[in-house]
Amino acid sequence: MDFDLSKEQKDIVKAAREFAQGEFPDRAEAFDQEESFDEMLHKKAAELGFVGVFIDEAYEGPGMGMLESCLIAEEFTAVDPGIAMAILSSCFGAEVVQAFGSEEQKKTYLPPLVLGEAVMGIALTEAEAGSDLGTVSTFAARQGDDYVINGSKVLITNGSRANSLLCLAAADPENGDVNRRHSMVMVETDRDGFQARPIKGKLGARASDTAEVSFRNVSVPYSNLIGEPGRGLEAAAHHRLCNGLFAAAQAVGIARAGLEESMKHAKKRMVFNAPLSSFQAIQFFMADMYIWIQAGRNLVCEAAWRLDHGKPDEKLTGAAKCFCSQMAVQCADTALQVHGGYGYLADYKVQRLYRDAKVMEVYAGTAEMDKMIIARNLLR
Repeated sequence: MDFDLSKEQKDIVKAAREFAQGEFPDRAEAFDQEESFDEMLHKKAAELGFVGVFIDEAYEGPGMGMLESCLIAEEFTAVDPGIAMAILSSCFGAEVVQAFGSEEQKKTYLPPLVLGEAVMGIALTEAEAGSDLGTVSTFAARQGDDYVINGSKVLITNGSRANSLLCLAAADPENGDVNRRHSMVMVETDRDGFQARPIKGKLGARASDTAEVSFRNVSVPYSNLIGEPGRGLEAAAHHRLCNGLFAAAQAVGIARAGLEESMKHAKKRMVFNAPLSSFQAIQFFMADMYIWIQAGRNLVCEAAWRLDHGKPDEKLTGAAKCFCSQMAVQCADTALQVHGGYGYLADYKVQRLYRDAKVMEVYAGTAEMDKMIIARNLLR
């Protein structure tokens, strides 16, 4: 068993780290305070090949895999979680189009994402339907050659930013098979009846757009159906599998940043005429963080490798997401403790890391849902 990255993967890690370190730090604080983002940064990342690396070469992508996506996500997030999410989430839903879409749909929707010319999102969550997507009530009624969509979604990443959103909707609500009632339909956001309202005042990850969206008699061609009718929940499950790994990799990046900031501070900070790093209690903090990060990264890499090799493991992915999300929060908390009162100040990166970390436990499925998925698979 070889745990070393290939030369190409090492080059990707190096390039991603250099790009993030060169572009993010000077703008991270302003994006956080203003809850804003500069699309030119997204465009630049795309031009350098960091966006949609899992997209096949036939659709202008590098044709790599989820493992490479996770490596980039960790490097970007270790510099700034909000900017990382804004850039890399621009392809949310692309994995569904690639897995379930027609050839024409792939050629239409995927190349602009890779080139940084478009942003996609996926609209799943509703006010009364979060973890249980089978209760989604947004309705897509077939009328001739069109679907007419009505309903609303909440907490949608890229909701007010995307050019197109994959929408999970009940297209056959009376179907006796509850797992076949929903379909996945692509909605271009410039269509009449679509509205988005950005959500402000988030605890963290403020550079990333989150919005409420509504569909009021939004008409789209039937050809915008992604995959077969009634396979919407299957498509949503595929997105959650991929997005769960992406989130786990982000969590590793946050935890790593906490360790790196703690080491820098502990070496520089003098207490009782000695560096803070000389005290065993502080050293144990560092050791704990290293252990947690290494364990989390190994979970992410194995789960991503299995997915890339056609052996997806739902419980392993759930374990990666659950462990890494909780580990990120713990590392951010430990890093703030190492910084003492300084960590509570906006001048120090750990304050933002502490806020950014918490979303990992609720985004892309809660830690409790991850545990349910793991247990369900274990007890089959």
